[in-house]
Amino acid sequence: MRDRAVPGWLSDAVIYQIYPQSFADSDGDGIGDLPGVLARLDHLSWLGVNVIWFNPLFASPFGDAGYDVSDYFTIAPRYGTEQDLIALVKAARERGIRVMLDLVPGHTSDRHAWFRASADDPGDDRYIWSETRPSEEWVPSTGARQGFYLPNFYPVQPALNFGYARMNPDEPWRRPVDAPGPAANRAALREIIAYWLDLGVSGFRVDMAFSLVKDDPERRETARLWNDVRAWLDTEYPDCALLAEWGDPKTSVPAGFHADFFLHAVGPVWRSLWGNAEGSHRPEWGTDPCFFAPDGRGSPKRFLAAWDEARDAIGGAGHVALPTANHDFSRLVCGSRTASMVAPAFAFLLTWPSLPTIYYGDEIGMRYVPGLPDKEGSQCGPEARQGSRTPMQWDASPNAGFSTAPAGALYLPIDPDPDRPTVEAQRAAPGSLLHQVRALITARRTTPALGTSGTLRVVHDGYPLIYVRGGTHLVVINPRQATATAPLPQDLGMSEAHCLVGGDGVKLGPGGEVSADGFSYGVYRIPQACPAT
Repeated sequence: MRDRAVPGWLSDAVIYQIYPQSFADSDGDGIGDLPGVLARLDHLSWLGVNVIWFNPLFASPFGDAGYDVSDYFTIAPRYGTEQDLIALVKAARERGIRVMLDLVPGHTSDRHAWFRASADDPGDDRYIWSETRPSEEWVPSTGARQGFYLPNFYPVQPALNFGYARMNPDEPWRRPVDAPGPAANRAALREIIAYWLDLGVSGFRVDMAFSLVKDDPERRETARLWNDVRAWLDTEYPDCALLAEWGDPKTSVPAGFHADFFLHAVGPVWRSLWGNAEGSHRPEWGTDPCFFAPDGRGSPKRFLAAWDEARDAIGGAGHVALPTANHDFSRLVCGSRTASMVAPAFAFLLTWPSLPTIYYGDEIGMRYVPGLPDKEGSQCGPEARQGSRTPMQWDASPNAGFSTAPAGALYLPIDPDPDRPTVEAQRAAPGSLLHQVRALITARRTTPALGTSGTLRVVHDGYPLIYVRGGTHLVVINPRQATATAPLPQDLGMSEAHCLVGGDGVKLGPGGEVSADGFSYGVYRIPQACPAT
């Protein structure tokens, strides 16, 4: 596993996640589309990102915003056509930007042709069926077939059958992983991947990658499945990449993925950094303090321990990806955390040896908007995910430049705050968050020590967070409102430090102490090499 090659482009990636419904509308129907993204590529090129990841673009009835796929080989008409995607991939590559798609392998829409056939044929085991109802979770058949099917999420998302790791005579619906239905689904998975790679996309983020094989202790059969896919890709498409939605990099990367995210929904690790218990969080996640919060009651230690554990397990065989936010989770700017507070989060994200992933609009400080109506399954129990899915804010024109449609026809309402940030206004303000993010991306892409291959040495694990990258660059991060101070090791040669990015509010004392004002950061080139730990 540790000898597996990782595409160089992925190791250098700064990923930008686009929720396609909400990014840019070219035809005035109120819903974002691929030609709209094409028209805005120059913004992404100027910003410096080099990978776009799209949420699902496939045909769907949109019971769950496209995560209920009805045809894996067709672009949803609301977004355009296959030719629009090909044109976008080509134009993006001309700007040094690759395109990744979202793959949903664990379930389909209940309107998919595979499911309709299975709902009429008692011998079809491509989905998981029971003649009796094992629990309330199971959904009554919608076809001629008698019985009930197992969904993965909403009832309109029947789980594709990749088999069970363990058999149980009291549960006759269980099929082994090599049964005909699971075998057909594995073959279809490769067919889908190959189809889009052949059209020029560079890889996939894989939805619920951990969930394919059911009742799978320690995910062993699931890992076997993905390692088989990875072996095939390494031979047939060695330059492509798979990013997992697994939330456990120490498990998923050895299971065959090139990278995995720390995720808000999988344990407290990522929430301990900037999950400030406001916005779309589930009540059961509690109100534990996070490190990137103005009150300064958090700690990075839980994250640092998980980071070390993941990197030790991965070795050089892949990466950990860290997101600012995503379509399921509150944006950085939510609740008491305002846009003026989040630059240190970007400084951390873009100088840590991970794959930084910027959720669209976070680069200008778009906020999580509370109180919005449900849209295409966005209200998931107590989680109001729609607050993180509002239209991109481009300028001061109607609908913030997102669409020419009437306001009532938009996919979701524009943030009603009259002071909402826009790309246009921040492009015109040199000290804006947008310009800071751009400067940090530039520093990362032009300074190998700040990338995934540079060594890491944490020298202070509180407020401020201080670490050395590549033995040549010092990073100081203070995400709280109060000033923070800390001593520096004597071997850093700080008397000759040169500020590369930031530095406003950060003071490096001649006696070896650093003082950082509230919400400040600095990235410095230092002359003396430092050993990593």
